[in-house]
Amino acid sequence: MSDASLAPSVDVETFPAPSVPEKVIVDGIEDRWNAAWTQEGTYAFDRTATREQVYSIDTPPPTVSGSLHVGHVFSYTHTDVVARYQRMRGKAVFYPMGWDDNGLPTERRVQNYFGVRCDPSLPYEPDFTPPHVGGEGKSVKAADQVPVSRKNFVELCERLTAEDEQQFEALWRHLGLSVDWTHHYQTIGKDARAVAQAAFLRNLARGEAYQAQAPGLWDVTFQTAVAQAELEARDYPGHYHKVTFHLPAPRADGTDTVAIETTRPELLPACVALIAHPDDERYQDLFGTTVTSPIFGVELPVLAHPAAEMDKGAGIAMCCTFGDLTDVQWWRELDLPTRPVLGRNGRILAETPDWITDDGGRAAYAEMAGKTTFSARTAVVDALRASGDLIGEPVATQRKTNFFEKGDKPLEIVTSRQWYIRNGGRPHTEANGKELRENLIGRGKELDFHPDFMRVRYENWVNGLNSDWLISRQRFFGVPIPVWYAVGDDGEPDYQRVLTPDEAQLPVDPSIDVPAGFTEDQRGAAGGFVGEVDIMDTWATSSLSPQIAGGWLRDEDLFARVYPMDLRPQGQDIIRTWLFSTVVRAHLEFGELPWRHAAISGWILDPDRKKMSKSKGNVVTPMGLLEEHGSDAVRYWAASARLGTDAAFEVGQMKIGRRLAIKILNASKFALTMGGEEDLVLDPAAVTAPVDRAMLAGLADVVETATAAFEAYDHTRALETTETFFWTFCDDYLELVKDRAYNRDGALGASEVASARAALAIAVDTFLRLFAPVLPFATEEVWSWYRTGSAHTAPWPTAEPLRAAAAGGDPAVVAATGEALAALRKVKSEAKVSQKTSFARARLQLPADSVALVQQALGDLRAAGRVRGDLEILGAPAGEAAAVVEHELDEPEPRR
Repeated sequence: MSDASLAPSVDVETFPAPSVPEKVIVDGIEDRWNAAWTQEGTYAFDRTATREQVYSIDTPPPTVSGSLHVGHVFSYTHTDVVARYQRMRGKAVFYPMGWDDNGLPTERRVQNYFGVRCDPSLPYEPDFTPPHVGGEGKSVKAADQVPVSRKNFVELCERLTAEDEQQFEALWRHLGLSVDWTHHYQTIGKDARAVAQAAFLRNLARGEAYQAQAPGLWDVTFQTAVAQAELEARDYPGHYHKVTFHLPAPRADGTDTVAIETTRPELLPACVALIAHPDDERYQDLFGTTVTSPIFGVELPVLAHPAAEMDKGAGIAMCCTFGDLTDVQWWRELDLPTRPVLGRNGRILAETPDWITDDGGRAAYAEMAGKTTFSARTAVVDALRASGDLIGEPVATQRKTNFFEKGDKPLEIVTSRQWYIRNGGRPHTEANGKELRENLIGRGKELDFHPDFMRVRYENWVNGLNSDWLISRQRFFGVPIPVWYAVGDDGEPDYQRVLTPDEAQLPVDPSIDVPAGFTEDQRGAAGGFVGEVDIMDTWATSSLSPQIAGGWLRDEDLFARVYPMDLRPQGQDIIRTWLFSTVVRAHLEFGELPWRHAAISGWILDPDRKKMSKSKGNVVTPMGLLEEHGSDAVRYWAASARLGTDAAFEVGQMKIGRRLAIKILNASKFALTMGGEEDLVLDPAAVTAPVDRAMLAGLADVVETATAAFEAYDHTRALETTETFFWTFCDDYLELVKDRAYNRDGALGASEVASARAALAIAVDTFLRLFAPVLPFATEEVWSWYRTGSAHTAPWPTAEPLRAAAAGGDPAVVAATGEALAALRKVKSEAKVSQKTSFARARLQLPADSVALVQQALGDLRAAGRVRGDLEILGAPAGEAAAVVEHELDEPEPRR
């Protein structure tokens, strides 16, 4: 019985001889294949698929405020690799794209780009033409920016973001993202505004959203409140000032003052208490007594609180409303009065506070009123020095200070009316705060993080929250908070009487629209209404990205097919913001996670191993890289880094990726054209030669390993495994069997030739699908030479048919025979003769466990090594590598 009769019964695929270009190149193929994918709807989402058949992705909406950088290319490639794999696994992939186009970054870009600034008091100009268009507008100083109405400003924001979005889409297409571009959204778009406002109104109705007059972090430059998640601690230079407070009577040691150390002496008029640790023996006699503040003469209590640090400075500190977050904690927990002296503009309030009653104190305050904190500090220090209440001179120090992540001045804490959403940040002060925090920790445990160690970052953030989520912003371009307030008969807004729209009316703009039951002429009038002027924090919209993209409240059929989503891909630095806030909104609205998996990308590091970011000015713009090296090459570099792992920006790695893409084209051309004009037959039953079966057995192992890696969200292992075997295939197997596959002299039997050609075709067909998620352009190019349709909608390869075709073949045959061939070639290289030179005879010494393996491929080894006469295979002593121990070369052919 022949080997062929024992081969498994399988379907045979037959194609006309491949149509291969005379010269294969990787340059310029992106535009051609992007056009084809768009025309054919290759990545279109199947609306008929059920939820079980769908794989949905909550794609990060990049901030449209300038340009993408190489870090975006890095992380978005990771997402696309997953999308392409899942599509080939038979899933209907819902892969939308969003644009995060509202918020502060867009406003700043518009100000620079058009040379304008927003003044809400101005009327709308229908035909307004901006004074400056183009570039970054660096030449337009802030003082020279033309003031425009809010509506004019918003229109300019919309105009510029539309231009930026087109550029972003062009780059994403060039990179090869398999996004369904019919499913895209803007966070300032009508649908997104309706979803964000509806979710807020539902939060409000359930008591999860509330407004409060409370101390909060404030950026004096941008004139807006800042949330805890947007903070960035930075070193900031300052000075310690040792200042004395006066006691009503001397202490036991005769002293009548107590000294504190502060870096914020300008806040002395806002001081409400001195505070020390309850166990600090130095101040036991002062607890429960009072002191008088220097210069301002205000009587203040001395209190105990465990948050006071005994080993810091004098161990006793002044509590001011407000200097830092510790002041807020003391103020809240000790029920202290509120005595603010700092305004939203970063200057000392002009009006002298009524709690300063001492004539000298009121005169001292008048000297600092209206000044910046820097100038006020100088005035206070001069006064302390003159009164003798400054001990020594200020001592320079570096202190950690909170900054808005996009700001360049330290944040202040001011009291203002703001809107909040409960997020478990107040577990000790709210009835349901502890329960909510525990529930959100539980959601984090339910979520599959990739890599898993990223989970602790989520848990640490939730456990470290000290306030609810502040969502209101005092800006202009964003989603309006959809409420109005009734105006009393006295003409003053009553912020406790909140007027809300019906969901059917959304989206609304309270600064333009009118609440039900009122008319426009009642705006601001007694008995009428006023609209909320604040907008929502950009995260308040982005936190609803799965609902916005999935069609919640707009397309419930789509929503049912894609939600909860399967994957949230994102960067590690926004776990505390985007990931957590999205979990909060989904938990409050739906009582479940918004997705099953979170894939967290690492950072891109520059040559100095520093994180690349726009703010640091060390980013690389990607289009030049894509054009120079090719999109597949850049994608290869990105996919070579595992999730959660920081990666260096390496052009060298891109060059390796380019070489791989070119090799796929050339090796595929070589392998697929062995039969000339004959049909290309993918017939597993035709694979009968031991070395061919051995290769397919090894390829089956690769398919199993790569599949398991992709299922575990380890695209890097899948790529490494495939690439390593591919080079073995090219360097060893292809060289071994090419003579048999060509059969130029027709001396070989038909079954031997058919075995090689079938194995080569099956291997190429499998490699293309294995590489397709990472190298979509090169693989699609080769696919088109012999197949119709797209490689990216073809089934992912499985190991079973390869194993059946391998019929028990041993993968080690290829490796052992490849080593033997290398030994034969080494002889010719050292003799400095052509590899076409034949051996008259050769004696080859191999490791003992390789002898039987190589015997299975002896015919191919003889042909590839050009051994004309005897080829003797011997076992080598233990530990010795393959080597030719005796040989005779024929006369080399003359060089031409």
